[in-house]
Amino acid sequence: MAQTILHRANTRGHANHGWLNSYHTFSFAGYHDPARVHFGVLRVLNDDTVAGGRGFGTHPHDNMEIISIPLAGALEHQDSMGNRGIIRRGDVQVMSAGTGVAHSEKNHHADQEVRFLQIWVFPNRRGVPPRYDQQSFQVEDRHNQLQQVLSPSPDDAGVWIHQDAWFHLGQLDAGFSTTYELKKPGNGVYVFVLEGDVTVDGQALHRRDGLGIWDTDRLELRADGPAEVLLMEVPMTV
Repeated sequence: MAQTILHRANTRGHANHGWLNSYHTFSFAGYHDPARVHFGVLRVLNDDTVAGGRGFGTHPHDNMEIISIPLAGALEHQDSMGNRGIIRRGDVQVMSAGTGVAHSEKNHHADQEVRFLQIWVFPNRRGVPPRYDQQSFQVEDRHNQLQQVLSPSPDDAGVWIHQDAWFHLGQLDAGFSTTYELKKPGNGVYVFVLEGDVTVDGQALHRRDGLGIWDTDRLELRADGPAEVLLMEVPMTV
């Protein structure tokens, strides 16, 4: 029988630094809840808004897969590997920190906010060479379907990471329903509602709610109104 864990939007950790307004689904920085440290290998799911012209100064990471998904505005990236890039809605960025990398992120515009998801996934291999990639996706290709934007393989659709994980984005009309079949036995899926209302396996979810599901091979998803969702399939064993 499927197991689930529900995280309502208003139960997330919250830190407002003025220039940064961040909501934490899992324990992060000053927010710690021993019951909400991770979902399988999904370690961080931060919902960040950065003021115009502001950003994160250069800081290090290692042995983590870091994914950024912009929701509005433009995010500028620079790292110690020599990469510079700007990502916008429709783009997905990945950085395999591996043996160690330093990077900075800032709002590319001085006069508007940037909103993005910062996601960390534990890798299945430690000590890999650091790597950076970003890809652009047609937003219309996720209309009433689940568009794959991340996988474990460079030969599959989307960016890839060192983990048996698959991410899908969907922009759904009211009444649309679909079945998501898990790619790998033993994995779970964390459903994060970006906008609107959906029902997943009978559980009603609203904007910024999260639902983790495991011990199943599929889930049923229905949009109860216009909705946007992110599905993150990840191994449950760290």
